[in-house]
Amino acid sequence: MPDATDSTEATVQESPSLLRALGPVMAIAIVVGNVIGSGIFAKPGRIAAEAGRFDLIIAVWIVGGVLCLLGALCFAELATMLPHAGGLYVYLREAYGKLTAFLFGWQEFLFNRPASTAALSMIFVGSLDIALKGVEFSLIETLGLAIALQMAAAAINVVGVLWGGTVQAVTTLIKSSFVAFVAVLPFALEIAGRDVVDVSNFSATIVPAQESLSAQIAAVLLAVMWAYNGWHGIAPVAEEIRDPQRNIPIALFGGIGLLILLYLGANLAYHAVVPISEMAIPKNQEHVAEIMVTRLLGDWGGKLMAIGVMVSTLGAINSNLLLGPRVPFAMGRDKVFFPILGEVHARFRTPAVAILVQGALGVVLVLASAVLVEYVEYFKQKSIFSILTDCIIFVSSIFYALSVGAVILLRRKQPDKERPYRTLGYPFTPILYMVVYVWFLVYVFQGARMEALIGLGMIAAGVPVFWWWNRSPAEKD
Repeated sequence: MPDATDSTEATVQESPSLLRALGPVMAIAIVVGNVIGSGIFAKPGRIAAEAGRFDLIIAVWIVGGVLCLLGALCFAELATMLPHAGGLYVYLREAYGKLTAFLFGWQEFLFNRPASTAALSMIFVGSLDIALKGVEFSLIETLGLAIALQMAAAAINVVGVLWGGTVQAVTTLIKSSFVAFVAVLPFALEIAGRDVVDVSNFSATIVPAQESLSAQIAAVLLAVMWAYNGWHGIAPVAEEIRDPQRNIPIALFGGIGLLILLYLGANLAYHAVVPISEMAIPKNQEHVAEIMVTRLLGDWGGKLMAIGVMVSTLGAINSNLLLGPRVPFAMGRDKVFFPILGEVHARFRTPAVAILVQGALGVVLVLASAVLVEYVEYFKQKSIFSILTDCIIFVSSIFYALSVGAVILLRRKQPDKERPYRTLGYPFTPILYMVVYVWFLVYVFQGARMEALIGLGMIAAGVPVFWWWNRSPAEKD
């Protein structure tokens, strides 16, 4: 019998194929653009509240970057070995079988990607509120704007991968420039003679929200990994990358290296200007960047920063709708989920149905989260943004760890498979990554149990769907 890969290739030959149109520059733009969104702007305040001191905060940002590099070393091997649309779905299918792959695709398509676009759209509207100072959006207006933004981004990506890739390249350049601007601004003004850097901020402390050091690290890492989330973003579009054996490793390592530098610089800048006690105030937690730039440049600077955050979140929303639909596309093409999701639009050469459905699911999650915040006691003290991002990171981390473990399993299961790139430091690199992530998941479950249970429930809900979809022909009749 032909394996899943053979059937995938046969299907590609019988129908319109995806276009290999993305070169190394766009590939790096996808990695960076898929990561820089709201995290570096909207999470530092919560991180300050959870950790209570700068040295721990900057150490966890470094750890988060190193974890991404370890993961990239593993994903570079997987992506060049299996350069097909679907990314992690393909790796999990080859290593663990159809059920694990299906559960990843199920939660990625129905929850993770839509929740990401939903969370990002809320930050976009919040920053628009700041940019239009004096204009306050009602809840209905906020939800309406968030929904319209998601639908517009979906339409752009339906039109063509080059349109989506071009939007990604442009927004990545702009938002990377804004993060660099944030990182450099206070130190440039200090050199120019303005006394804006307060070095005592780096040693100031507050009482952290978490009592034990382990719980503090886990809580900060939960927020940090949202900021780094999407570092593997090139994998789902591997089938649309020119010369993937060369360009995928370049995109992973170059993109993640740039992200680490930008994120460390931005955090140094925030803490140089804004006291940690001020960052931790609940109303300030998602707007530390705007507070810092307003303090340095006045109201016009705060508005400019708000526009920068808007562009950044817009790029991340576009990235989710560029990359996310390639997973259900691969599942539909494999005939393990609705086949219509695996169809390529004859004119635009994109997985149009998968893109539109994912956009619609993002709308549903915006509305569902608003209901939870309004009516469920546990969530009333949280924002829609924090609820969605905590759920996403917990669930994503499970499948990231499994995918890294796939490097070890596939070395045993498919030893003769061509590997244009082999993981540096194997087997210690994947083992170290998985050990850290298991520890992380245990502490996140203890500290954010409701969000973790929601994520686990989303995964578990896919099991009966998988069994129903894969029942025997006799049972289907």
